[in-house]
Amino acid sequence: MAVKKRSKVSAEFNMSSLTDIIFLLLIFFMLTSSIVTPNALNLQLPGKKTSPPPPKAKNKIVSIDESGAYTLNGAPISLDGVKRQMESLKRVDKDKAAIVVSPSAKASNETVVAILDLAYKMEVRAVLTEPK
Repeated sequence: MAVKKRSKVSAEFNMSSLTDIIFLLLIFFMLTSSIVTPNALNLQLPGKKTSPPPPKAKNKIVSIDESGAYTLNGAPISLDGVKRQMESLKRVDKDKAAIVVSPSAKASNETVVAILDLAYKMEVRAVLTEPK
């Protein structure tokens, strides 16, 4: 006596639950990406500009050598000294205050970022030159 199977196994895959999950993930990532703000340095690289520099702005060039020592316009200075110079520059030039950061090719990233972070906190524009 032969027994027949009455129910067949369905080999279909239901995509509706998968698409629901994908849409929920898409909405989640779209919402969270608009909330997250990057904590990055506002860095202006040297290049062509349409407006000339302001006349009363004096070039403050902060050089960093391979040992991590700072110099301001050729004179040795500490990080606190750079901070004081930025404060006085900010008082004189207000929103147009800017410094030029010129690191050595072998200078550590920490010393360069310390100056750029200080300029960012004090709202002074920092222009980073190519390492020498």
